[in-house]
Amino acid sequence: MLQKKICMVGAFATGKTSLVARFVTSIFSEVYQTTVGVKIDKKIVNLNGKDLTLILWDLHGEDNFQKVRMSYLRGSSGYLLVVDGTRRNTLDKALELQQRVEETIGKVPFILVLNKSDISNEWEIENREMDELIEKGWHLIKTSAKTGLGVEELFQMLGLKILEE
Repeated sequence: MLQKKICMVGAFATGKTSLVARFVTSIFSEVYQTTVGVKIDKKIVNLNGKDLTLILWDLHGEDNFQKVRMSYLRGSSGYLLVVDGTRRNTLDKALELQQRVEETIGKVPFILVLNKSDISNEWEIENREMDELIEKGWHLIKTSAKTGLGVEELFQMLGLKILEE
């Protein structure tokens, strides 16, 4: 059976842990849980008739005081760059992190995840900004860890991109 390591990367409180919990256990909790270091989960998905085990590395969020340990990224087949749509600064942080990840592990498949779509009326990120990233060739998906919208598709999409490599 194929196993692939996927890292969850992004600023603090963007929903990385909630997305993993929703995907792996179908559970969402309103209680905020800070990830210290890294939390690892796994789930088997069937993609085009092939079983693929996704090893999910939920990395602690980054702010000005704490830097993501780039060593956690080594061996990754892909990553999810998670943004909180209600906080514009998390997109800026994601753009910065994407460059650092690429410098560390090279070009591997990734998807920009625009989380918290259940409260899109509070979003600070404009469609124009998303369109510009799509024009650059980035893959974007809107999700809600709370409702589950787009979560299963997100991981399947990344799994398929990894298998194409």
